[in-house]
Amino acid sequence: MRKLIAFLMVLLVMLGHPDVLSYAAEEQSVPVTLTSEAAVLMEAQTGTVLYEKNPDVRMCPASITKIMTLVLIYEAMESGKIKLDDQVVTSAHAKSMGGSQVFLEEGEVQTVETLIKCIVIASGNDASVAMAEYIAGSEDAFVAMMNDRAAELGMDGTHFVDCCGLTDSDEHYTTAKDVALMARELIVHYPQISQYSTIWMENITHVTSKGSSEFGLANTNKLLKMANNFEVTGLKTGSTSKAGYCFCATARKDNINLIAVVMDAPDYKIRFSEAQQLLNYGYSNCQYYEDQNPPKLDALPVRRGADDYVVLNYGGIFSYVSFNGEDLSAITSKITLANELTAPFESGTKAGNIEYYLNGSPIGQVDIITAEGVGKAGFKDYLLKIYKNFMSFNG
Repeated sequence: MRKLIAFLMVLLVMLGHPDVLSYAAEEQSVPVTLTSEAAVLMEAQTGTVLYEKNPDVRMCPASITKIMTLVLIYEAMESGKIKLDDQVVTSAHAKSMGGSQVFLEEGEVQTVETLIKCIVIASGNDASVAMAEYIAGSEDAFVAMMNDRAAELGMDGTHFVDCCGLTDSDEHYTTAKDVALMARELIVHYPQISQYSTIWMENITHVTSKGSSEFGLANTNKLLKMANNFEVTGLKTGSTSKAGYCFCATARKDNINLIAVVMDAPDYKIRFSEAQQLLNYGYSNCQYYEDQNPPKLDALPVRRGADDYVVLNYGGIFSYVSFNGEDLSAITSKITLANELTAPFESGTKAGNIEYYLNGSPIGQVDIITAEGVGKAGFKDYLLKIYKNFMSFNG
């Protein structure tokens, strides 16, 4: 009977029935069979691939192309080249975009922040081109930047022709694995994208020579409103007659961020249900460990320094994601430190590390660094030390 129930649940999941997805995922110890032509499930922190189907097959990405556009937008903001409140003027070329759009008019002015919302929420092709031109001067120059960035990220199966995915060119392609790579770059380095990618509906205001009017943005990511046992954080849909139905979903649960990519799904509902199946599978097989209370560190002796000791800190918090059902309570750690440091040295100088082990095998480490710099001792410093030692001896 249990096997029959499990079979029926899987069948309903494959048909896109949202109410049984969580239960079905818990019943299975292996991923469900997907109808999408290609798929990848990736853990964002480590980049570990948990599931794949035709991950390296080159396919038309449609609007999930815009993930790379968003990566470059956020990198431009990080570098100080642009700001959220910058005013962007829509060109005739941007206005001419078809497909999904927010109906920007030539000469219309919108902020960078508004255009990001238009791209993420409503998949606006016109907004994407407006931002591309604002950053690079032209869409062609921006696309060259996209291809350069793709190469830097190891996206070997990717080539872009436009910044929005509207093209039908055979030279515009990517792979499910490459989509996961660029999504990982976006959500790991710019997690603030979720402030926009989780908006369900919002209005923007068009101000043109014809007057002022409200326009509603509705999120194309329907996974946001499906029953989930995880937090949906984004990210991007896409569909054309050539690409089929594509979706890159990002989610978070128990400090674990997963990326699910499905490409060329047979219809718009299945892309959401199959991404949900992948995420449920991932969360049923992942565990997260974080060492919030590492051993206390003693001050380290300093040789030939203005100070005799230096305070030590951990360079970060160690975290580990398990995919094999290990007992994470068995994790142990070992500290390795220098006997002393010789001055001069700067704050943040490495003094050792703490290494972590699971069942005797190393799983990672964190550097131990100095909390401050120490200069080389001068004549006055030595006199002061002699005086302190004398006072201590006579005390």
